[in-house]
Amino acid sequence: MSWSKLKQNLESFLAPALQGKVEYRATSYRYAPDKSGNCYITVDKKNILNMKDTTTAIRWYQTEQEIKNNPNIDVPLTAEDIEAVRQGNNSNIPEDRLQVIARNRKLTECAKDILSAQAALSKSNFDTVANRFLARPIDESLDSPDIMLNILALIDRRVGKKRLQNMSDTVKLKHPAVQYFYELRRRSF
Repeated sequence: MSWSKLKQNLESFLAPALQGKVEYRATSYRYAPDKSGNCYITVDKKNILNMKDTTTAIRWYQTEQEIKNNPNIDVPLTAEDIEAVRQGNNSNIPEDRLQVIARNRKLTECAKDILSAQAALSKSNFDTVANRFLARPIDESLDSPDIMLNILALIDRRVGKKRLQNMSDTVKLKHPAVQYFYELRRRSF
């Protein structure tokens, strides 16, 4: 779906009190394929949530290196983890090296989860998440661990005042960006 059509669909689901206040914006570069652009959500013309492709890979790598180099992080390894490494490599690898490879794989997954929790999204990821949001029920988006789905659902017109009030305890456990949009929507009533 093109950006203009996606933006139109998302804005049609905005709560009436937030229309004109919350906007979805994107920039892209037509003749530079390596520069995929930015995507951001603004509130009263102020950039609130920025999704930029160029820094995501760098931040992910830095987070991964910080996690891998931290000796205090203890990752439990199972026999299945080591067996998966053994099956993936047909050579004779010593047992202690298999454990190191399995630990590094688990730490890489941990880094990906941390970065996702920090809302380090990209424009291409936003397009995917927005299309998923438009195709699924609002309850699934509210209960999802995905930060962007939570935000899109909170500012949706299908979420009423009573449902917002019932969510007050669960929102406290969510990412600060989700909490910000929850408060924005709650104040709009």
